[in-house]
Amino acid sequence: MRNKQVILRDTVSGFPKESDMLVTTGSTELKLPEGSSSGAVLVKNLYLSCDPYMRGRMTKRHPGDSYVNSFNPGSPLTGYGVAKVLESGDPKFKQGDFVWGITGWEEYSVITATEALFKIHNTDVPLSYYTGILGMPGITAYVGFYEVCSPKKGETVYVSAASGAVGQLVGQFAKLSGCYVVGSAGSKEKVDLLKNKFGFDEAFNYKEEPNLVAALKRYFPEGIDIYFENVGGKMLDAVLLNMRIHGRIAVCGMISQYNLEQPEGVHNLTSVIFKQLRMEGFVAPSYYHLYGKFLEMVVPAINEGKITYVEDVVEGLESAPAALVGLFVGRNVGKQVVVVSRE
Repeated sequence: MRNKQVILRDTVSGFPKESDMLVTTGSTELKLPEGSSSGAVLVKNLYLSCDPYMRGRMTKRHPGDSYVNSFNPGSPLTGYGVAKVLESGDPKFKQGDFVWGITGWEEYSVITATEALFKIHNTDVPLSYYTGILGMPGITAYVGFYEVCSPKKGETVYVSAASGAVGQLVGQFAKLSGCYVVGSAGSKEKVDLLKNKFGFDEAFNYKEEPNLVAALKRYFPEGIDIYFENVGGKMLDAVLLNMRIHGRIAVCGMISQYNLEQPEGVHNLTSVIFKQLRMEGFVAPSYYHLYGKFLEMVVPAINEGKITYVEDVVEGLESAPAALVGLFVGRNVGKQVVVVSRE
């Protein structure tokens, strides 16, 4: 079978480039391991998710350095996606099922780690939503905000990288919880989206703020109760000086640091002591046991129009390298999705 793939040429240092990846088409024998109960599935990939955490997988890491392994140079990238089952050796899945989870950046994949796959039961929403609002980014926003930060009505919430796949949802969850929420993003278009589409109380372009400490003081004169961290670096430093006593910081990502040879230091960590802050890192897979509870809340909210979602969609695997690299310069507006096939 001919199978178009996105291959990682070699490990990456500094900012990733499109040339770090190769789109190639070859003939591949795709079949399940011997035995009808092999536990593997053969899938046709439909949608692929571009996510910032994938940058770390392009760097050689030692075992134990991260919750996720590095990519293997010379092999296809892997990541979250939506696929259709063509053949199954796992009793949990049958031919024709739609699934989301970890798959290859290729047209067809044999997936042996089926414990990382979720069967899609609700197809009344776009299938691409399972790369975002109903997939890993959605449950990331949910557990980071509700489980890690435990919001209370009337609290103040700040979200950085707020127009991205996760941030746009955190802001809407905050409004549903009766909080005051401000987001930051890197363009006027994204700021307008935050205020007019996602219902943030305020939003600002961080690139136009010479003093982030002063900017946050302007939007949060009484301080920040909850900070949903997606950026790190100078932004985190500024936030620490603006947190309220007993504030909570959910550390979801630090996109400003992923491409630096020498990560920036954080200088205001004494605020964690003086303000009795709780700062917690988390990853979505540790909370997948809450996926059912998450769907019970989010699917009705989508259907009732209480939550909206914006995707930035590109067509074809050949567009995937540029889409992934674009995350790190803020090119995407909303959740970055690659369409491999619309079925």
